[in-house]
Amino acid sequence: MALIKSISGIRGTIGGKPGDTLSPLDVVRFTAAYGTWLAKRAGNNQKVVIGRDGRISGEMVQRLVISTLNALGLDVVDLGLSTTPTVEMAVVFEKAAGGIILTASHNPKEWNALKLLNEKGEFISGEDGAALLEIAAKDDFTFASVDKLGTYTVNDTALQQHIDAVLAYPLVDIAAIKKAKFKIVLDAINSTGAIAVPALLRALGVKDITVLNGEVNGKFAHNPEPLPEHLRELCNEVNKQKADIGIAVDPDVDRLCFVCEDGSLFGEEYTLVAVADYVLKNRKGNTVSNMSSTRALKDVTIKHGGTYTPSAVGEVNVVNKMKAVNAVIGGEGNGGIIVPDLHYGRDALIGIALFLSHMALEKKSAKQLRNSYPDYFMSKNKIELTAGFDIKKIFEHIKKKYKQHPINTEDGLKIEFENDWVHLRTSNTEPIIRIYAESNSETVAANIANKLIKDIQEVM
Repeated sequence: MALIKSISGIRGTIGGKPGDTLSPLDVVRFTAAYGTWLAKRAGNNQKVVIGRDGRISGEMVQRLVISTLNALGLDVVDLGLSTTPTVEMAVVFEKAAGGIILTASHNPKEWNALKLLNEKGEFISGEDGAALLEIAAKDDFTFASVDKLGTYTVNDTALQQHIDAVLAYPLVDIAAIKKAKFKIVLDAINSTGAIAVPALLRALGVKDITVLNGEVNGKFAHNPEPLPEHLRELCNEVNKQKADIGIAVDPDVDRLCFVCEDGSLFGEEYTLVAVADYVLKNRKGNTVSNMSSTRALKDVTIKHGGTYTPSAVGEVNVVNKMKAVNAVIGGEGNGGIIVPDLHYGRDALIGIALFLSHMALEKKSAKQLRNSYPDYFMSKNKIELTAGFDIKKIFEHIKKKYKQHPINTEDGLKIEFENDWVHLRTSNTEPIIRIYAESNSETVAANIANKLIKDIQEVM
């Protein structure tokens, strides 16, 4: 069981002792800390937007969060079952002081989390997060008197506002998508993608939609992270139905990956590559992805005359780098698409609309589109950490061992070989070390990753 405090929010497993898990006491403590931090900086704006994914614990956590915010004198606008990008956009639509998304994203069903937003609908900064954690550590909050309690209202139009904004985006070609008559299979993983994605597809003129795992009950039919080993049902169904494409999202609909018409995976690393290719064809500019993402984005960016810049892992870091280099498109290789002139957040809905526009206008199948991009193979691995492990010692050992190669220490360790790379970093969301390696050879990528795993195990 675990409780993790990071730039990705307050995340933990449900059940167990306070301080060790995301217990009700911890939900209240960190919500109160966030509300206190928000009230200090927001002045007269006391409005907070909240929304949740379809997790089993979602309703319970939601009630705790609403009551805590109201007890601080803050006014809550509740979107109910929602998506992360919808909540982010609703903060701006509502002119709120901030927002909380109740989701543990791709983590299994026993997890939940508080993802914390500022008044721009963006994740709070590391500095703000540190200030908030200090408030929580000291229990430094004062609750409102009985006649100054906050209000509670429901907003059931936020998803439609989000979809309308996607439809109005200049590069989304509704007519071309409608004309293409796509047949689509969606794996909604028993969460809010089952509500949001079909609504978007229908608005785009797609009529032939099959939804797998469409009951929003949080009892995930498979591990909810959209990785190849978890998407076999979707691949088989696309093949069986002779569909044009399969779509998979994670439980809070900020990650996106596709399945080609033959049941093969488009590759989650290539979601951003394909969307960026389409955007850059129509709008010259720069791109950003985190340094654990494929170098194919760099290739596509250079082809279109732009400049590619890597960032540290984490949506906050990607967004900050995008702003710094004025990127027109960015995101993460885990299927996270960030379109800055819509909003600065990973958003599967705009990703779907742009990808389908690209397919329709190019008149290419998903497989043909994938084959138009350079082939890189990534080996994604992880090592679970037990309490008390000295990460610094492990990384120093690796650094010393590979000192003859270029090493970037901005975010963990990224080691550059002649044509390949490997990136080691601790996760923001789980007690693990992630080991990502990339090469233009699948075997080489796997060998590099396995070699580094053995190097780490030597120290452990």
